[in-house]
Amino acid sequence: MTLAFMTLVGSVTMFATQAVVQGFRPPYYRQQIVRQMLEIGYYSLPVVGLTAIFTGMVLALQSYTGFARFSAEAAIPQVVVVSLTRELGPVLAGLMVAGRVGAAMAAEIGTMRVTEQIDALTTLSTDPFRYLVAPRLIAAVLTLPLLVLVADLIGVLGGYLVAVYKLDFNDLTYLKNTIDYLQFDDVFSGVVKAAVFGFLIALMGCYQGYNSKGGAQGVGAATTAAVVSASILILTFNYFLTEAFFAR
Repeated sequence: MTLAFMTLVGSVTMFATQAVVQGFRPPYYRQQIVRQMLEIGYYSLPVVGLTAIFTGMVLALQSYTGFARFSAEAAIPQVVVVSLTRELGPVLAGLMVAGRVGAAMAAEIGTMRVTEQIDALTTLSTDPFRYLVAPRLIAAVLTLPLLVLVADLIGVLGGYLVAVYKLDFNDLTYLKNTIDYLQFDDVFSGVVKAAVFGFLIALMGCYQGYNSKGGAQGVGAATTAAVVSASILILTFNYFLTEAFFAR
């Protein structure tokens, strides 16, 4: 098991290195990058937005339930905005995108692998890493931070709606406390996490699809492995990034 794990780590590292190196070399497939940015960002907005708004609403409601025991209800705006920008926004957005986009990448590239379309690209002197992998990595790294910023706004809006219209908070006071307590480091850490998570999602989707084999069954296994591995890596790297930013 140890040897198999180390072999997998080495294989993924070599794949990522080759993809990054090829991504900085011309030719650049700009149309592919734009198409992947639309696929990852724009078409993921509904699921990420719904996740964010209900997360903010539940966070405000549960915080009120807990803080009411200590007469600390006034801290709810601060808790909601910090929790969303630092942790819940990037992590939940990353997990949702991994389930939606990571699976799609693995299925698309895996189908191309088992139907020998990737071999055809090589025959036509087109580097599969430049044409298939690099655009997806670039698009994910650029798009996921923007998606997380939108998710943060929507999540704060959800907390605001519950606090003002259900818990009888003053709307101006709630907004003022939210803005006054929010710091640049909170937003910046979430954006950096989002970029890293985007890289991991695209990397695992491309890696599992590129190395799939065995026909339709192999493509299905690659799709499942892409989502599971990306989700585990997101949660793992989230801890190390949080420690790097806030452990003092």
